[in-house]
Amino acid sequence: MTLEEIFERYPEDEFLKADGFDRAVIGIEPNSMVLVYDRQIMIDILITDEDMSEEDAIEYLEYNVYCAYIGEKTPLYIETI
Repeated sequence: MTLEEIFERYPEDEFLKADGFDRAVIGIEPNSMVLVYDRQIMIDILITDEDMSEEDAIEYLEYNVYCAYIGEKTPLYIETI
């Protein structure tokens, strides 16, 4: 499910986004209605769009994104296998 599809399907809900990572949204967590992001896709976005190494992308995300708590609507960042 894309971010646009989520916004269309749930127009009454408020979602917090991780800026620059719309392509990494893979769905929502239905109990808390928060966005769910795929960590590997986020890493790939930084490698491709920002010309980062994989190590730098991981470090950036761990320091600036994954650990940030911005309230009860903070997105989830998951590893997919």
